Amino acid sequence: MPETLLIKNGRVIDPSQSVDEVAPVLIRDGRIAAIGRGALAAADQAVDATGLIVTPGLIDMHVHLREPGQEECETIESGTAAAAAGGFTAVACMPNTNPPLDSDAAIEFVLRQAARAGSARVHPIGALTSGRQGKELAEIGMMARAGAVAFSDDGAGIADAGVCLRAMRYLSMFDKLFIQHCEDPTLAGSGCMNAGPTATRLGLPGIPAIAEVVMVQRDITLMQAAGVRYHVAHVSTAGAVELVRAAKAKGLRVTCEVCPHHLLMTDEICAGYDSVYKVNPPLRSRADVDACIEGVRDGTIDCLVTDHAPHGKEDKEREFQYAPFGMIGLETALPLYIEALVAPGVIDWPRLVRMLSTRPAELLGVTGGTLREGAPADVTLIDPERIWTIDAEQFRSKSRNTPWNKRTVRGKAVGTLVDGVWKYRDAAFPAG
Repeated sequence: MPETLLIKNGRVIDPSQSVDEVAPVLIRDGRIAAIGRGALAAADQAVDATGLIVTPGLIDMHVHLREPGQEECETIESGTAAAAAGGFTAVACMPNTNPPLDSDAAIEFVLRQAARAGSARVHPIGALTSGRQGKELAEIGMMARAGAVAFSDDGAGIADAGVCLRAMRYLSMFDKLFIQHCEDPTLAGSGCMNAGPTATRLGLPGIPAIAEVVMVQRDITLMQAAGVRYHVAHVSTAGAVELVRAAKAKGLRVTCEVCPHHLLMTDEICAGYDSVYKVNPPLRSRADVDACIEGVRDGTIDCLVTDHAPHGKEDKEREFQYAPFGMIGLETALPLYIEALVAPGVIDWPRLVRMLSTRPAELLGVTGGTLREGAPADVTLIDPERIWTIDAEQFRSKSRNTPWNKRTVRGKAVGTLVDGVWKYRDAAFPAG
């Protein structure tokens, strides 16, 4: 790689320094050397970023990379290639692999595979309970030492309040983030979409919004007793957003995230029984969507994630009720968030960058989220006006289970650097 790289004429947005201005960025030996006037120096390579936005590398704190166990759907190599193509320099992978990431050996395996892949940073999230069964605590301390950045039984909330409290108390010793998939299984039952008029009309079992709300409410009580940092994964209901808002007003260490599909679609789109729309938590009502958008607007929701969940074509082509939950999102998230939030004026570009980069880095305690001098040169270049049509057949991901195929969108990551090395360059933006 060149020892020095100058990115010039781009709009630099770095929420960590309250920077939003057209300025040069100088990278030297894989680190940010300077921004602004001090960056105007001779460089081995120069890139003209006129019309582009230059940001700290995007970070997705909720993805499923499927390795080990489901490599036919995704691998760490293919998933991180997809991440780089979507503008993400780092991802945090959930532990619901087969076998689960519930030991230090499993965490070390992910880190080794990520180092071999070399596309984007991978931050493993360890399981809270052994086998993600919600009964006995996993090797949390050993996983934390091995490199787990947070802990979750994602895909299955811990139903037993006693086990949940013990996990929270243990985790508080390491100051790691407790991430909960908030869904009471006794209320969700065998539901496969949002409980409501559409589910009734389709004759499908529903997952009521209260299943999410009840667990969030319980957990906020428990986290106060445990003193842990608590994070609601993929929030989807008005009730849960309001609970997080109230907890924050009390000064509690409660945070949450949202996915693009919970901002752009309602459960009515499931009317055609197309299982590509089957996700967990399910697509909700218009009132829930509006509440999530308002939660982004007023700062209740901290982060924007994808919940990238790859599945094989044959699995997703099963009947709606029996198909697996999930859709992929790493290569489509940026333009969808622009469509849902920036274009209608819900938030501006600095807020978007904060929610997609700076805030996830803060919550996970990981590298990135900043263009400060001396920081690793994890950088994303975005063309905010690029109009393009999503083509699933061109994805780097192994899977194609996206509801956005053939959708025309605006905004695209055109360059992704990790440690100052190009991991993705759009064909229309050859660097150098």
